Parts: sequence; C-alpha cells; structure tokens
Amino acid sequence: MDFDEIGQILELMRRHGIVEFELERDGERVRILKPDGSAAAPGGTLAPPVEAGRGEPDLVVVDAPILGTFYRASAPDAAPFVSVGDVVSAGDVLGIIEAMKLMNDVTSEFGGEVVEVCVESGQPVQYGERLFTLRRQPGA
Repeated sequence: MDFDEIGQILELMRRHGIVEFELERDGERVRILKPDGSAAAPGGTLAPPVEAGRGEPDLVVVDAPILGTFYRASAPDAAPFVSVGDVVSAGDVLGIIEAMKLMNDVTSEFGGEVVEVCVESGQPVQYGERLFTLRRQPGA
C-alpha cells in the first residue's frame, strides 16, 4: 500500500465521518484510528450478542467490518451466499464487501440461522453498519 492509497482512505474517512478503518491485503495490514472519536472494537465481523430489537438474546448482528460496496453473491448472475432461513457454520461466507477494488469476505464466526438480511446487493455500506442478523445455534 502506498501513500496515495492511504491518502484516499483518510479522505473517505473524513468525508463520511469514520473514526476507524482497517484493511488487510497481501499480508499487509493497515489500521487507522482517529484520536478524536471512539469506535467499536475492531477485528471481527460480528458484534457481541444483542437482542436485535426482538427481545431474543440469541440473536447476533453481523456488522460491516469495513467501508465499501456490499454484494450478496460472487457475481451478478450467481445465487446469494445466504438467504433468510439458511443455516450457516463458522467460517461460512455471508457476503462480500468491495473496498478499493479488493473483495473482502464477510464470514460467520459461529453456526446459526440467518434471520434477516439488512442490505441489498450493490449498496454502499459504512464500517459498523448492520448487514445480517443471525440466530446463534445453542453451543455455537
């Protein structure tokens, strides 16, 4: 990654009010955290278990780990990675976020059932934006 790319990231962060950004590419990892704001803990595609507005403590929200364009499938004519009602295992790909012409998998950290898809394919997403709600399997 060169200084021009880092400058572009900083400009996007400024323009969209983002206080934290993390990108891993080709074994290199860049994390930018603005000191003037606080952000959610980095490093995961899943937020801690929350009630997700339904009073069900086994529901977990999968948030966007980076800023970019969200895709539900690997190609425009391909089937979505997951749909509501699908059961996923730990490590399964739920979607993709394209950032700076790199495709980044959004994966599940545990087994569970997809109960909500919150973003349409091709939509821009912000860091921390809700992408999916999963019902965690017991013991997962």
